[in-house]
Amino acid sequence: MGVSFLARTAITSVVMALTMHVVLDLDLNYAAAGGVAAALTAGLALGGPLLGRMLDGRGLRTVLAATVGAQAVFWPGATVLPYEILLGAAFAAGLLMVPVQPVTRQAIAAMTTVAQRRAAFALESVQGELSYMVGPAAVIACTAVVSPAIVVWAVGAAIVAGGTVLAVLDPPLRSAEDAHGGPAGRPPRRREWLNGGMIAVLLMGFGTTILLSGVDLAVVATLEEAGQVSWAAVLVAVLGVTSVVGGLIYGALPRSLPAWLLLGSLGLVTVPAGLARDWPWLCVSVVGVGFLAAPSLSAVTEAVSRLAPAVARGEVTGLQSSAQNAGFALGSPVIGAAIDVWAPAGGFAVAGLAGCAAALTGWLLSRRGASPAGRPVAASGTSKPREGAGGSREGVGRANGPQAP
Repeated sequence: MGVSFLARTAITSVVMALTMHVVLDLDLNYAAAGGVAAALTAGLALGGPLLGRMLDGRGLRTVLAATVGAQAVFWPGATVLPYEILLGAAFAAGLLMVPVQPVTRQAIAAMTTVAQRRAAFALESVQGELSYMVGPAAVIACTAVVSPAIVVWAVGAAIVAGGTVLAVLDPPLRSAEDAHGGPAGRPPRRREWLNGGMIAVLLMGFGTTILLSGVDLAVVATLEEAGQVSWAAVLVAVLGVTSVVGGLIYGALPRSLPAWLLLGSLGLVTVPAGLARDWPWLCVSVVGVGFLAAPSLSAVTEAVSRLAPAVARGEVTGLQSSAQNAGFALGSPVIGAAIDVWAPAGGFAVAGLAGCAAALTGWLLSRRGASPAGRPVAASGTSKPREGAGGSREGVGRANGPQAP
């Protein structure tokens, strides 16, 4: 978890580091910086399930050797590439990003018992919140002191170092029960795990990150409208601290809660946050959003681990990462358009309603899904784990990759 935190903090910084480089070193506009961020995010979304499948078939060290090597080539050269080539290189870097978060989630599922898993995944979600609080802020602070190129190199060095240490640690990705008692070979995709229950959970992961990215944008728009943008750091701190507290409390509960219930509640408390007109009331209005953020992400991760067969867990966690990255990438333009049309309050409303819609759809899909044994598959932590799923019952930062602007 310690190594994962350091590596994830670096990965959450990559968009900000490249943005500073494009704007300050290349002297281009923020739209150009957004193009690099979009290329990187697209690579992350496509690379998640591909790297996950490689983890299942080739093992951890083979995947880390390939991805660490790719990052070691990209980051030293990123500061000397022309913008047009940087776009393609950023896509390739995203495609071959060190899969820190999927590896962490698989290792948690392999190294914990069923009773410990909810608390462990809650801690993993808290770790994600802390990485998003620390990473981009550290990049901004360092850019004020040294050149953006040095910051880009430092971020790349941290990613390479994190992946290298993970390879040395070589944490198990399957438990002893998975290795000796699970089914041999890869199960047929749709018949075994890509059913209504799994699609429901992936959809709720997508909806959670749309909501969270929309809240971030709506907070900035509200402060800008009130002429109080300088208080943005306070709002980020409130959201981060309340999310950490919520994640710790959720991890200490005696039983899991359904992912659809947590996401639906998160959506409901998001809508009225748009009524705030200045920073003190905005701080109060987003407490509920922050408090439910980490538990919602944790519940999604717990459900994914519970529903995924051990032999396909890498691919499934990669799909989860892709779904959450897609939510971050789509949330900003969608909520941004709502803010342009209906003011910041409209941004909060659309973000909250998107979360509620994902929760409702996820609930309906999970009721229709069925396990191979014919039992209903609920997207929650209340049903019993299946045989061959590692006995696991499974929340970026926020999901697992950098947040697109």
